[in-house]
Formats: sequence, C-alpha cells, structure tokens
Amino acid sequence: MFNAGEDTNPGIRWYAIHTRCHHEVRVEERLRQKRLEVFLPRFTQPSRRRDRKIILRTPLFPGYLFVQDALEATTYLDIIKLPGVVRILAGSGRLQPVPRETIESIRLALAGDRPYYPYHCLKRGERVRVTEGPLTGVVGMIVEAKEKKRKVVIEVELFRRAMAVELEDETVEPWH
Repeated sequence: MFNAGEDTNPGIRWYAIHTRCHHEVRVEERLRQKRLEVFLPRFTQPSRRRDRKIILRTPLFPGYLFVQDALEATTYLDIIKLPGVVRILAGSGRLQPVPRETIESIRLALAGDRPYYPYHCLKRGERVRVTEGPLTGVVGMIVEAKEKKRKVVIEVELFRRAMAVELEDETVEPWH
C-alpha cells in the first residue's frame, strides 16, 4: 500500500477544490500557508517560446487541486474566501469527498516510471475549443471520436456552413 505520510488520520477526507483558470499554484500556496494538506498533481509539458523551448510542470487536472481536512465550518469558509478558489465540489447540497483510493491511485501513477498525461473525457456532442495549431481559438462540436487513434472530428460553423476537421485529442479542450 502506498503511504507517503499524508494520510495520518483515516477519518480526515480529501476534497476537490475548483479554482479559477491558472490559479491552482497560488491556491496551493495559500492553503499550505494555512497548514492544510494539499495535493496538486502535475505533469511535465514542453512549451515553445519565441526564442526557445522550455519544460513546464503543469497541473494534471487544470482548475482543480485536492485538500485533506475534516472541513469544519470555519475551515470551509477560510478556503472558500481564498482568492482564486471558485468552490469545493459538492453534490446534492453536500460536500463530495474524493475517495482515498482515487488519491492513492493518482500518487502511485505519478511515482511510477510510466509516462502519464492529462486525458480529456471528450464525448460526442460536446463543445470544444482548439488550443494548438492554426485553428487555435476555434470553437466547435465533436461529431465523432476515434478511440484508437486518439483523434476527434469537430464540427465548426463558419458562415452558416459546417466543416469537419480531424484533430488530435490533446489539441482540444472542453468549452462551456
């Protein structure tokens, strides 16, 4: 069993915090300053700049990080009031803890020697935005998903017409 010393009290649960876009690291720092146990999984991603290529450590789940706490009313309010925090995930009017096994599985995958990367759960009919290449910024709808090739076909409305473009899955993101 994986144990990095994080789960010292099995009664304390993990919760997912939704952050503003690109605020995950700032929220992580603020939560650590409050002496909370925080988990922000990251992956290594090459990035191009005008004059060079660099390697970035990017959040694996953009817009989300995890906190482990009993989440009493005062702590809940302290977290919600932090700049960059949107909400703590909940369902049916109650906070939704993240299963401990999920956190352990993510940690095990990160600690392993196998490559890992984010994977968008893109479905037919979902609106997406292109994030790379000459079509960057184009918003469309997935009309077909090819699992083996990890490619999607999106439909883009231009001038009251439609066009289909086949793109690799990692070049699109969900768009709401």
